[in-house]
Amino acid sequence: MCLAMPAKILSINGDEAEVDFGGAIRKTNLSMVEAKVGEYVIIHAGFAIQKVDEEEARETLALWNEFLESSEEA
Repeated sequence: MCLAMPAKILSINGDEAEVDFGGAIRKTNLSMVEAKVGEYVIIHAGFAIQKVDEEEARETLALWNEFLESSEEA
């Protein structure tokens, strides 16, 4: 199963960006979207596939963290 998750762009070098998934820093490819440092993008399979507003990104990350915490308790 693959998930598409929001991430905040921390830095950009050509088509490659360093992004933050709410604490997990990874590299991703930005060739499919036009985005700037500080903006949020949806990442799927290592590629940014669309921009998303900050509020929506934070809500999605909060829900994901709640899910992870509840699955650890089970």
